[in-house]
Amino acid sequence: MAISAADVRHVAALCRLAIPREQEEAVAESLGRILEHVQRLQTCDVEGVPPTSHVGELGDTLRDDEVCPSLPQEVAVANAAAARGGLFLVPRVVDGAGAGQG
Repeated sequence: MAISAADVRHVAALCRLAIPREQEEAVAESLGRILEHVQRLQTCDVEGVPPTSHVGELGDTLRDDEVCPSLPQEVAVANAAAARGGLFLVPRVVDGAGAGQG
């Protein structure tokens, strides 16, 4: 399937990806090959194949929850760059202007 550099720029903008101009053609070629493969997969006959048939055969893959001793709080924060009252202190990553507003 032919993908143009303009298509790559459009998809990159939608995904908020920065793709350098010199790589657009290579990305277009790769995307084209991926889409061709997907088209081939769509032609496969899956009649009679139950959806997600492999999942049920695995059985229960989760273990039972067990209560175990926890790491003491003072040990957990012993090597922290900053701690207070047994809690990790981390730098603020959002400014206060929009915090809490949805």
